[in-house]
Amino acid sequence: MANNEENRGLKSLFDWFANRRKSGSTNPGPQEREIADGLWHKCPKCGVLTYTKDLRANQMVCMDCGHHNRVDSDERIRQLIDANTWQPMDEHLRPTDPLGFRDRKAYCDRIRDYQEKTGLIDGVKTGLGQIGGLPIALGVMDFRFMGGSMGSVVGEKLTRLIEEATQRRYPVVIICTSGGARMQEGMLSLMQMAKISAALDRHREARLLYIPVLTNPTTGGVTASFAMLGDLIIAEPKATIGFAGRRVIEQTLREKLPEDFQTAEDLLKHGFVDDIVPRTQLKQTLTQLINLHQPPAISTNHNMAFLKKTMTLSSTAAE
Repeated sequence: MANNEENRGLKSLFDWFANRRKSGSTNPGPQEREIADGLWHKCPKCGVLTYTKDLRANQMVCMDCGHHNRVDSDERIRQLIDANTWQPMDEHLRPTDPLGFRDRKAYCDRIRDYQEKTGLIDGVKTGLGQIGGLPIALGVMDFRFMGGSMGSVVGEKLTRLIEEATQRRYPVVIICTSGGARMQEGMLSLMQMAKISAALDRHREARLLYIPVLTNPTTGGVTASFAMLGDLIIAEPKATIGFAGRRVIEQTLREKLPEDFQTAEDLLKHGFVDDIVPRTQLKQTLTQLINLHQPPAISTNHNMAFLKKTMTLSSTAAE
């Protein structure tokens, strides 16, 4: 009788410990506070937590280590273009599936999924606006849409942007971020490289300024064409810039590549880019460069007034 009561007591004690293990530790420590989603941002480089509002105010650049977080096309436009001056172009252009391409998913279904996910029609936004009060034609690629790959719509929009800028005699700035040509469109995608390059050549012949800004990453057919055809080529710090990937090159050469290979700093050292500009200084830098390349007689109202005054004095002296 006594043994049965002892066994029942021992069994109850085991059950109690088992239930405690299921519910948690017997000596729970202080519970971590839940952080509201999106309120804080952890830097992928240094791990520092930053208040998201402060990070956005610093243009998504980590204030501790200077890491440049990827930003979308809308945010880029807000960072660069003066308020209430943005005029989007060719928003009606939509991608199609001319080859009926299918891999793990039909290309038309893949496009539809990315459009619903990102709210974009394709991988670039183009338009006219002002930067520091100066007119500009701006194209901004968006890596969220199929890795910023260059399909027919991306090529057509950039070509139309450049041609409009040439007609208006505006400088062109293109923010590049891309995995390269879009394989789902085959040769049609590759032809965009030649089409954009030809438009840029006509822009150059008109003695007009073109500045590509290479951000992380800029690779493939974009690097092999318009990303490297600028009068001045600017890159963001630590951006990956190249054509083929590191692994492909290492397997081809059968050599181990340096750690800084295909970084903006390595390309600057070898003369492939002209300057590395932090994102927080990009608008100011572009404004200065564009202002320096403005025709002196039409760059500002001050110059126009000075020109009229000079003409008046000349006519008076002639009398």
